Amino acid sequence: MQIARVRGTVSSTQKDPSLRGVKLLLLQLIDEEGRIQPEYEVAADTVGAGVDEWVLISRGSAARQIYGNEQRPIDAAVVAIIDTVYVENRLIYSKKEQY
Repeated sequence: MQIARVRGTVSSTQKDPSLRGVKLLLLQLIDEEGRIQPEYEVAADTVGAGVDEWVLISRGSAARQIYGNEQRPIDAAVVAIIDTVYVENRLIYSKKEQY
């Protein structure tokens, strides 16, 4: 799994039929120190995340283990909205402090 920040949404009028109704998010990856990385990922949103929230993503075949995604052509899925991240007893991120 990987931590990422929601940067926006991705929409498409022409897509695989199995993706109809699936919300796609543009995510920017975050390292263990809370620094934004240059890598981006598009992921199916399974939890209702919004722009600027930090999320946990599952990638690869694990993204298709989520109920309802078994037959979808996805390789990344948002599986949680993060409340806090601590590294070595140091607060890296707090959703509460962002708002």
